[in-house]
Amino acid sequence: MPKVIDHDERRRDIIAVTRSLIIQGGIEAATMREIAAEAGFANGALKHYFPGKDDIIQGTYELSLAQMSEGVSEGIGDSRGIAALRGMSLAALPLDAERITAGRVLLSFWERAASNEHLHEIYAQHLATWRQALAQFIAEGREDGDILSETPDEQLIDELVALNVGANLLSLMDPEHSTPELQKAHLDAFLERLTRP
Repeated sequence: MPKVIDHDERRRDIIAVTRSLIIQGGIEAATMREIAAEAGFANGALKHYFPGKDDIIQGTYELSLAQMSEGVSEGIGDSRGIAALRGMSLAALPLDAERITAGRVLLSFWERAASNEHLHEIYAQHLATWRQALAQFIAEGREDGDILSETPDEQLIDELVALNVGANLLSLMDPEHSTPELQKAHLDAFLERLTRP
């Protein structure tokens, strides 16, 4: 009787290996040959599970995104308005080793997505969802009377996205100037500004 292969499990293994390679050496280290070798496959065998490298990179990004989204959901809980903005941002900031690692995968994905329309669209969809959530929390904060800033909502959303993306980049490129304490201080200063007219 032939051995039953769990293709989903094999895909998860390939993604885990790819993530590990990206963490260790960036996207350049995650060649198809290296991924296959680390996963215990012949080089051409990866095609049975993923059509190409971009599909593996996409799967790796989606895994990191799912882990981050889980943390964001926990960080927000039942809160709304400013509390939800703070919870969401704290969960997305690279405040510990696990989230710094997720940021490394994200940075590699951005590099690939910059020249790949399909991957770029995946990130654009994620960004649109993120922006919608921020818009909802800002609207709730205004409705609750906690957000008094006259700065347009769209600008506030842009600033929060830039704060989070910038912190993820700096935690990898200039960690001395992007400590968890500094990241929290920047976030708190931003949120405090929202409470002033």
